[in-house]
Amino acid sequence: MKFFKRLLGICETPTPNDPDAWTVANGVVSIDLARMPELDSPGGGVRLEGKDSAPRLLVFHGDDGQHHAVSNRCTHMGRRIDPIAGSKIIQCCSVSKSTYTYDGKPVGGAAKKPLQTYPVELEGKTLKIKI
Repeated sequence: MKFFKRLLGICETPTPNDPDAWTVANGVVSIDLARMPELDSPGGGVRLEGKDSAPRLLVFHGDDGQHHAVSNRCTHMGRRIDPIAGSKIIQCCSVSKSTYTYDGKPVGGAAKKPLQTYPVELEGKTLKIKI
C-alpha cells in the first residue's frame, strides 16, 4: 500500500484531531499544545492547512527534542512532506522521496531547492510560528 500512497502523493502526516487547537492572527500561527497531543513526542507531526492566510505547514516534534515548522510543499513536485521518526530528516511523500534536514536543506532525492522554514517559539504550552 505504501508504494501506491507514494505514487499518488498521499502523505502519512494527519491534520490535527482538534481543528480548533490552532489559530492564525497577525502573521502568527498559535498552537495550543495541550489540545494537540500529536506534537507531544519526537516523530509526531501535523499538517496545518486551510485557515485564513496561513501557508500550508508541516509542524513536527523533531528527534532533536525541538518543534519545527516548514512549508508543506516539496520544492521538486509540490507534494506534502512527512517527518521520518528516528532519522532526523523529513521526506516528500512522492516516489522521488526528496529528503530534507530539519532546517530545510535538501539531502536526497530529486529536490535541489531548500524548503521554506519558519521560526518557532514555545511560550508555556503554546507554540508560536511566525509566518
